[in-house]
Amino acid sequence: MTASSLEAAERRKAWGFVLPALGWTLAFFVVPFGFMAAMSLWSLQGGQIIQSWDLNNYLAFFQKESLLKGLVNSLEITAMVTVLSVLLAYPLAWIIAERVPKRYQRLALILAVLPFWTSYVVRSYAWLLVLSKAGVINQALLGLGVIAEPLDLASTRTATVIGFVHFFVMLLTLTIYANLIQLSPNYRRAAADLGANGLQTFWHVVLPLTLPGIMTGAFLTFVLCIGDYVTPQILGGNNELVLPQIIMLQLGRRADLPMAAALSIVLMAVVTLAYLACARWLKIERA
Repeated sequence: MTASSLEAAERRKAWGFVLPALGWTLAFFVVPFGFMAAMSLWSLQGGQIIQSWDLNNYLAFFQKESLLKGLVNSLEITAMVTVLSVLLAYPLAWIIAERVPKRYQRLALILAVLPFWTSYVVRSYAWLLVLSKAGVINQALLGLGVIAEPLDLASTRTATVIGFVHFFVMLLTLTIYANLIQLSPNYRRAAADLGANGLQTFWHVVLPLTLPGIMTGAFLTFVLCIGDYVTPQILGGNNELVLPQIIMLQLGRRADLPMAAALSIVLMAVVTLAYLACARWLKIERA
């Protein structure tokens, strides 16, 4: 068998492995996405979907304050959750990687991911009970005399942010920890030899080298948070709607599939912009 025939056989074998994945992606992502994009150009008139092929749904999104406010709320909540999660997760990941003995690190990681073992809905309802007027937080503050009346914590943006942060801190801890344990101690030794103190070593050496882990976790947090419907619905109620809730309202109450499709495309466009902004840190290759 010649070299060219061997190469052709290897190429066919490679395509044999790739084609099922390509077919799956085409059938369950590309085709549905194309149909949704097309539907976003249609309109609902008299309870019927009309193939009008115009941008009226997108124009309505920018013209109706309630729709645009949903995107603004989503971005604000997502930004708060991402920043708070990074600030809380980095020290936790550093403690596990640097201060916990190696034989106990696996146990520490298991304890860190315990929230993932509980249903997402159950966790949200648990926080709803904790943050209610008769919940643990209000009762503790009342018992300590810090407040005279129970605080309205449930069904607020604060409750939504707390619920999200509780979940995503653990996700970010794993991504940052994975970067921290890959750092060679020689980096710190070299920085110390050059006269850098602990803070300077962290700021100029450790932090830049762990930035890919931070940005990967932050991007995952952004994507999962901005597209989440359950937590804002349970913890935030309907007092301050985010874009996924508005999309569900278009589907459930108005049966306006074209508008829901347009809002979904807008949401995907925001996620795509976030990816492009973080792309330089999301590369798998390491120098």
